[in-house]
Amino acid sequence: MLGCLALMMFGMKTMSEGLQKLTGAHLRKALGAMTRNRFTGLLSGTFITATVQSSTATTLLTVSFVNAGLLSLAQAISVIMGANIGTTATGWMMAVFGFQLNMTNIVYSLFLVAIVMTFMKKSSAKSLGEFVFGFSFMFLGLTTLRENAVEMNLDQNQAVTDFFVSCGNWGFGSTLLFLLLGSVLTMCVQSSAAIMAITMLLCSSGVLPIHQGIALVMGENIGTTVTSNIAALKATTQARRAALAHMFFNVFGVVWVLFVFTPFVNLICSFVGFDTNFKPQTPEEISASSIKVTYALCAFHTAFNLCNVLILIWFLKPLERFICTLIKSKDEDEEIRLKFISGGMLSTAELSILEARKEINLFATRARKMFGFVPKLLSLTDENEFSKLYSRIGKYEGISDNMEIEIANYLNKVSEGRLSPESKSTIRPMLREISEIESICDSCYNISRVISHKFNSKEKFTEEQLQHITHMFELSDKSLEQMISVLEDQNHDTKQTLNIENEINDYRDRLKKNNIFDINDHKYDYKAGVHYMDIICDCEKLGDYVVNVVEAHTQTKISG
Repeated sequence: MLGCLALMMFGMKTMSEGLQKLTGAHLRKALGAMTRNRFTGLLSGTFITATVQSSTATTLLTVSFVNAGLLSLAQAISVIMGANIGTTATGWMMAVFGFQLNMTNIVYSLFLVAIVMTFMKKSSAKSLGEFVFGFSFMFLGLTTLRENAVEMNLDQNQAVTDFFVSCGNWGFGSTLLFLLLGSVLTMCVQSSAAIMAITMLLCSSGVLPIHQGIALVMGENIGTTVTSNIAALKATTQARRAALAHMFFNVFGVVWVLFVFTPFVNLICSFVGFDTNFKPQTPEEISASSIKVTYALCAFHTAFNLCNVLILIWFLKPLERFICTLIKSKDEDEEIRLKFISGGMLSTAELSILEARKEINLFATRARKMFGFVPKLLSLTDENEFSKLYSRIGKYEGISDNMEIEIANYLNKVSEGRLSPESKSTIRPMLREISEIESICDSCYNISRVISHKFNSKEKFTEEQLQHITHMFELSDKSLEQMISVLEDQNHDTKQTLNIENEINDYRDRLKKNNIFDINDHKYDYKAGVHYMDIICDCEKLGDYVVNVVEAHTQTKISG
């Protein structure tokens, strides 16, 4: 029995992974695009989870998007709500194919199809073959599990029936017991579908009463949230909040259902034609009852999540504030994410360009903030503090890559709309701006990496070197400040940008020449000189990127 369960879990895992390989890029794109409001986010979460047959995969993908700053907390909550609805499709699939139809003769043919597809050259065919393999293993395991349970005659096993009868005589305590049992089992196996299959098996065998089975299903909804919370432990504050929102959503649903448990269960059972008080006697009645009870479990699972969504979908903002209160943000965890265009395209392409302009200006401001961490990094001596700030700079650099791609994709979509000739002419320079701003972030990270190498090698700069580096940092920050003022149309004097750039170049050339004499005079060793000049040269490159941004924005050539 355990072997059949393991085979079914392996099949589900293989099927989900095959589908994600086959459609992963499209699903990620859909998840990023279909979250412009709470309802599209809900639909995207439902669709993707029903497609890949794994709410865990959708939730982890959502948490990673939040961690990268590409989804807000409210958007993530709506996707997770949809994932809870989408995951009910797995139960229905098991109830229809696994318990009503005999899949034994079909799965072996599917194995043959799968093995042929895995030998094809196209990667998409191989991924589809992997999906078919997983599908076959899943239903082979499920069918064999059911046949094995029938052979075990669980309903005739006095010890088993006595156990469930004794546990079912505690009234509300029995419901809480099976609720806890479902949560613990799902936490252990990390698969709500596996526990759902066991629940269907026990209920269809007549061993487990429907009310205790539904309590197990409720527990599974809580247990399945553990995976995303574990994955988010080392993630950003927003990602931890998204994972906690998933747990809160399911716990809230369990709490309110417990208040109306018996009438709610009886109502759902009546929808699928299952009488909780009916005792089947003939083989035909037993067979029909075993199928209807699986439908009742699936119907409850679906109704539970649908009702929960209908209640909470209107309270996303209060829920977001509540979660933020439970997990407070820290200064070092401040997120960088799209702010103005995260809601999707506006009604007109012209207005969308204005929103993209705001996003680019914000991108530039954040690039300057990232550069502001670099001087602090140079001054740190404590290893833990140094490691923490260096990791933060690395995170900013990764997020800047994502921001560049997201803004560029947005501008490309805008360009497909109806635009005036003047607006069309602004999109190409804007694309160049975000590329150059991202290069500025790369330079910041490169400087921090040089400082990290120097820190790990225990090399120390002389006071004179530190003064020169500090002055170069000041010039670079001044150029970034000037760039932002140009982008925000507060300053149209491009000559000032060029003057700062020339000052940076002259200073770099002078330090480069003096560096050779200082090494010859043994003021510092060659290795320290290399680190020193790497920082200076990276600052000069940063200045070049600033000039490129200004040139792109003003559409004028200011450099030689």
